[in-house]
Amino acid sequence: MNKTTDEVPFRVEFRRSLIALVIPIAFQNLILAAVNTADVIMLGTIGQSAMSAVSLANQITFILMFFLMGLAIGAGILAAQYWGKKDTEVIRRVLSIACVLSICISFVFFIASILFSDSLMRIFTSDPEFIRYGAKYQRVLSISYLAMGLSQMYLSVVKSMEKVRFSAAVSTASLIVNISINALCIFVLFPGQPDKAIIGVATATVISRFIELICCAAHSMRDGNIRFALPVRDAAQKVLLQDYLKYTLPAMANYVVYGGALVASAAIIGHVSSDLVAANAIANVIRNLAIVLCGGISAGGSVLIGKYLGSGNLQAAKKAGNTIYLYALIFGVLAGASVLLARPFVFGLVEINAVAQGYLDAMLIVCAVYCIGKSLNSTIIGGVFCAGGDAKFGFWCDLIVMWGIIIPLAWICAFVWHVSPILLYAVICFDEAIKSISQNSEMVPEKSWRTLQRLIFPVPRI
Repeated sequence: MNKTTDEVPFRVEFRRSLIALVIPIAFQNLILAAVNTADVIMLGTIGQSAMSAVSLANQITFILMFFLMGLAIGAGILAAQYWGKKDTEVIRRVLSIACVLSICISFVFFIASILFSDSLMRIFTSDPEFIRYGAKYQRVLSISYLAMGLSQMYLSVVKSMEKVRFSAAVSTASLIVNISINALCIFVLFPGQPDKAIIGVATATVISRFIELICCAAHSMRDGNIRFALPVRDAAQKVLLQDYLKYTLPAMANYVVYGGALVASAAIIGHVSSDLVAANAIANVIRNLAIVLCGGISAGGSVLIGKYLGSGNLQAAKKAGNTIYLYALIFGVLAGASVLLARPFVFGLVEINAVAQGYLDAMLIVCAVYCIGKSLNSTIIGGVFCAGGDAKFGFWCDLIVMWGIIIPLAWICAFVWHVSPILLYAVICFDEAIKSISQNSEMVPEKSWRTLQRLIFPVPRI
C-alpha cells in the first residue's frame, strides 16, 4: 500500500517534469528539422538537381554535427548532474571546456570545406552538375561552422539546466530568419537561377547561425549563471576535464561511428542514381519531422535521469527509465503513422520527375517502419544509457551493426548485386530493426538498468 502511495506522486511529478521538457525540446527539434526542410523544399521548386546537390553537400555539416553532438552530450550530462546539486560554478567551467573543443573541431571543418569543397563532393557523387552546385553551397555554408559550435554547446548546457524555453526561442528566431532570406533569394532575387539561389540559401544559414550565437551571448550576459569564458587553468579544472572527456569521448565515438555510417550510406546512394538522391533527400526530411517527439522524449528523459542520478536517487532514475521506454514505443508508432499519412501530400511540394516520385512513394513506407525502431533505440541507447555515462553499448552496437553489417551489405547490393534502388534503401534502413532485436525483452528495460548500475560514473567532486 505504501509503495503504491509513494509511486503515484512520483509518477505525477515525473510526467509533469517530462512534459515540461519534452514539448520545448521537441519544438526545438522541429525547428531544426524545419530548417533543412525549408532548404530542400524551397530549392525543390527550382529544380531537382539543385535540391539533390545541396542534400549531398549537407553531409559534411552532418558529420560536424555528430562531433558537436558528442561534445554537447558530455557537457549536458555533467551540467545535468551538477544542476541536481545546484552547482553553477562547475557548470560554467564545463561550458568553457566544451566551447574550446568545439571551436577547434569546427575550425578544421571550416578550412576543409573552403579549400577542398570539390573533392569532398566527389565522395558523394560523380555527377558534374551535383559537384558544381554542391561545392558552391559548401564554400559559403562553411562560415556558419564558426558560430555553430559555440551556440550548440551553450544551448546544450542551458537545456540540461531545464531552461529549454530559451533554447526553443532561439531556434525559432533562427528558423524565421533562414526561411525569410531563403524566400527572398529563391522567389524574388534569383527566380529560375539555381547557381545564385544556392549561394543565397547558404548565406541564409550563415546569417541565422550567427544570430543564434548572438542570442546565446546576450542571454549569458543577462542571466549571469553561465557565461562564455576561457577555461580556468588550475588543478580543479584538470580533474573536471578528465571527467568531461570520460563522458564525451565514448559518446562522441558513438555519434561519429553512427553518423559516419549514415554519410557512407548517402555516398552509396549518390553513386547509384541521381533520382534516388532526390527521393532520399525528401524522405529524410519527412522522417526527421516525424520523429521530433521521439527526440524530445530521449533528450528530456536524459536530462531528468541525469538530474536524479546527480542527486543520488537511483530508484527514481530507474522508474523514469521504465516509463520513458513505454513513451518511446508509443511515439514511435505515432511517428510511423504520420509518415504514412503524409504520403499523399508530399508530391505537391517539390518538382521531381516520375522516377524519383516512384522511389519516394516506396521509401516512405520503409521510413514508417524505421521510425518505431529509431524511437526505441534513440531513447534507450542515446538517452537512458548516456544519461548514466554508458555510451559504450551504443558505440559497439553501431560499430557492429552499421559498419560490420549494413554498410558492407549495402555496398554489395549496390555495386555487386545491382539490386533495385528500393531494396537498397530498405537494406540501409534495416539497422534500427537489428538494434531493436538486440535489445530483447530481457535486456530492456530491466537488464539495461542492471548494466547501467554497474557502468554508471559517479558524479565527480572537484
